Amino acid sequence: MRSMRRIRNCLLAATSIAAVMASTGLAQAQPAPTGSGNTYEPAMVEALADSLGISKHAAVQRLDDQHTQQQRLDRLRRDGVETDGAYFTDGRLTLNVTGRSDAKRARHAGLSARVPERGARALEKITDELDARAKRKTPSGVVSWSADLSSDSVVVKVADADRDAATRTFLSAARKYGKAVRVEKDTERLAVQRDVYPGSRMNLNNNPGSWCSVGFGATSSSGTEYLVTAGHCIEKLPGLYFDGSRFAKGTTGRFHVGEHSVDMGVARVDSGWDITPTVGTWGSTGNVAVRGSNRAPVGADLCKSGSTTGWTCGSVEGYDVSVTYTDRNGGPDTVVTGLGSSTVCTEGGDSGGAYISGDQAQGMTSGGPIGQTCGGVYDEGHSYFQPLDDALSYYGLDLTTR
Repeated sequence: MRSMRRIRNCLLAATSIAAVMASTGLAQAQPAPTGSGNTYEPAMVEALADSLGISKHAAVQRLDDQHTQQQRLDRLRRDGVETDGAYFTDGRLTLNVTGRSDAKRARHAGLSARVPERGARALEKITDELDARAKRKTPSGVVSWSADLSSDSVVVKVADADRDAATRTFLSAARKYGKAVRVEKDTERLAVQRDVYPGSRMNLNNNPGSWCSVGFGATSSSGTEYLVTAGHCIEKLPGLYFDGSRFAKGTTGRFHVGEHSVDMGVARVDSGWDITPTVGTWGSTGNVAVRGSNRAPVGADLCKSGSTTGWTCGSVEGYDVSVTYTDRNGGPDTVVTGLGSSTVCTEGGDSGGAYISGDQAQGMTSGGPIGQTCGGVYDEGHSYFQPLDDALSYYGLDLTTR
């Protein structure tokens, strides 16, 4: 049996003080059964229904359809169908396959299929080569570059093509790939979303003016508990404080300003504290249980909980995204690779906050456009997140689930 201190010190992933208190004394909303036998947290159903302007019944049907299609994809892969990427468009899952026979099998299973000119692996090779070039010298005028499966191309977004020599060299190299790369104008400048504002949820070194948001709990093979977070939140390995009390200490991370980085890191949780497997929704509805970390396909619905904008929802845009983050304190720009992108709205201070799709944990907020403002739960925006499954694999941790 847990001590009273452990019960009092349970933290909800990226939630509010009120939600933490509620978790110790109030019953949480229970998942609602559906006609398919699946269960979905009321928070996810309500958020999806409101964001799409549909009924809750239609939202459940949409989630059922996505779940069924993902199961069909899993069966096809087990049966030997070779896929080269998959993505949702308007609720329908499309597979990239390597031959007509596999395309026929996919269609027979009720899925859309195509044999692309390039496919995910070829696009990944291009992004890897662009990453290597950016690692040598940061192209500060380039916002991001990533594979877009639906168009079967790599999209390079550019804010200022003449920003510096490194940008011009990078774009020249990108254009040599011909139709495999699309260069688009984008006026956004991106930044990590640890920020300096009054108030906090996860204070860095107990500084009330500097904070991030709580992410997911995980354990090592020896049973040590860690907080999995965005690497830039713990770059200098700070103590992490919740409501004035330290609950964790930064242990290691892969983000370093001015260097080629991956935005993941872990903090060892102090004795007597727990990161509960429940994501708070900031009063939007009941808390959402975490039951796994299966990666959601491109186009799938997901929501995020963060200490600045609370509970916001959207969909997955892509994975293996590389971005150039601007340091608003005047430091050097930083190229970060391996991110996911989404239409979820975030602001400064949301960094480290939990992304979840259904009951599957997806990742932690990394960054977004400078100056972006979020008007509510369903206000569409743009953000980047560190995929959780990659972080768990890299650090050899097991997600804490309910």
